[in-house]
Amino acid sequence: MKREEFSSSLGFVLAAAGSAVGIGNLVAFPVMASKNGGAAFLIMYAVFVFFICLPVMLAEMSLGRHTRQNPLGAYTEIGQNRAWRTVGWMSVITPFMIAVFYLVITVWIFGYLAKSVMGQLEWLAAPSSFGEFINSNELFVYMAMVIGLTFFILQGGVKKGIEKAARVLMPLLFLMLIALVAYVMTLENASLGAKFFLIPEFEKMTGKVLNGALAQAFFSLSLAMGILVTYGSYIQKDNNIVHAGKMVAGLSLLVAACSGLLILPAVFSFNPDVQISQLSESSISMIFTFLPKIFLALQTDIGYFGASFIASFFFLLVFFAALTSLVSIIEVPVACLMDGKGVSRRTALYSLGAAMITLAVVCALSFGRVEIFSSLTSYGLDSNGVPLNKSVFDLVYDIFYETILPLNGLLLCLFVIYRWKKHNFDAEISQGNDQFAGSLLQKYVNFSLGTFIPVILAVIFVNTVSTIFLGKNLLF
Repeated sequence: MKREEFSSSLGFVLAAAGSAVGIGNLVAFPVMASKNGGAAFLIMYAVFVFFICLPVMLAEMSLGRHTRQNPLGAYTEIGQNRAWRTVGWMSVITPFMIAVFYLVITVWIFGYLAKSVMGQLEWLAAPSSFGEFINSNELFVYMAMVIGLTFFILQGGVKKGIEKAARVLMPLLFLMLIALVAYVMTLENASLGAKFFLIPEFEKMTGKVLNGALAQAFFSLSLAMGILVTYGSYIQKDNNIVHAGKMVAGLSLLVAACSGLLILPAVFSFNPDVQISQLSESSISMIFTFLPKIFLALQTDIGYFGASFIASFFFLLVFFAALTSLVSIIEVPVACLMDGKGVSRRTALYSLGAAMITLAVVCALSFGRVEIFSSLTSYGLDSNGVPLNKSVFDLVYDIFYETILPLNGLLLCLFVIYRWKKHNFDAEISQGNDQFAGSLLQKYVNFSLGTFIPVILAVIFVNTVSTIFLGKNLLF
């Protein structure tokens, strides 16, 4: 079959930005930044995005465009041995499993969106609401709706599905984000939150903070998930990969910065005496526990319908971010099955979908509803040295998102520079960009991918394994 392609570089940029802009950028990042140096953290995050993450992005996109393959096909074609084929399998299984828990989170967001539209803010703000919702039967009704919408987009293919959705959803997401920022900044005490986010405190930039900024940058750009290899295989040969990579990195950074001017001012307008240190850096806690209280409090100033509208607007924004990320994650194993078995997109989608939905249901039932799923195993240590109880959801998240991603990134760098070779990598990037060959950027990308970036990713991988599974942080 003829390889599907994005119709333009802009189509690719919007689709790739959709994969990069997720709930972590929108909600967790502002609190993390404010706790760890404010604008100083944002500056370091920007440095890591362009000096460490961008070279990895270029490596993934170039590998995909050169081979016109999914990650498994790319590693198999160039690697030509069982070891690299195994790495290819890791790069496909990882996004498949990440899609499982990301689907569950997207369903939660969609459910809260529906309840906001129905004006149930008082219920959403109650302390027990989230626990009740994630263990309710209605959750599976929302899951069916999200699955239907996601599969509808993916079934349309690259141009008519993924790209078309990105061209609609991403501009809407940016416009909604800017509109919410503009509104929130008009609230009383909003300037206090902006102050926490925008005033740099360089004395807080410890090694632990820098590690957090790097991890946030790496994960928030969807690196090492196989997404950019797969999307790269849909890029036209005359498109400028470097320009596209910079655009994706820049848009992700812009969303992170704007989200800081949304979340923190909103928090301070609700409670000007709030302590930043008390806020959770967890997207889950902020979206489903803390922010509904802010929307409920808005009723005093703008009334019931006004507060319901703002809440619905926010959850729609977050849902768009989650949906575009979910679509890009699922596309990786779908493309692998299409390329490897020569089956149609619909066949691949429904075959993988059946397994993915089954695992997602198991994850959704692992929050106390089914004991064997909720207490599957235990590992790591709490503050008292007691092993932590882990559910199916925890296990999938810890293994495939927290642990394997930096390992995949490490292996990707080594593969591109030492197996595919620098000159082949440079030749692919140079197509559509005559100025790359011999440039300072070319020298930096080759040097960084072959030296310190793999070392950094190796350190992150080892420390993550030790911290999560052994309860021992080796760095800090």
